[in-house]
Amino acid sequence: MRPEEERFWPKVDKTDDCWLWTAAIQNGYGVFMLSSRKQIKAHRWSYQQMVGPIPDGLTLDHLCRVRHCVNPAHLEPVTMGENNRRSTGFRPHKTECPQGHSYAEHGRDQNGYPVCRICDTDRHRARRSTSWA
Repeated sequence: MRPEEERFWPKVDKTDDCWLWTAAIQNGYGVFMLSSRKQIKAHRWSYQQMVGPIPDGLTLDHLCRVRHCVNPAHLEPVTMGENNRRSTGFRPHKTECPQGHSYAEHGRDQNGYPVCRICDTDRHRARRSTSWA
């Protein structure tokens, strides 16, 4: 098998801004096969090669919001909670649930995601009414 670096970079399309992973993608993230036959997310491999180790307890946040971007300048080590808060903060158009109820009136869950209490209550009622039938 060829060295990892020799296999990695031909799978990257360096645009003016993002460096886009063009090979295998899972859940929006690029995946890369290491020489040890283990898979790693492509952005993590790129960051570790070009910047250094990812600090313990932190995850990489895509500042560009493009999951398959491997540009280390677009990656910042943050806590998972901060990553979740940022991801919901970058979607200002999501002010309503799919049924049209305002998220502003109902708050957020423990991970910072918007919650629609009306739909949540309706789901619980529906579950209770069918569980006894």
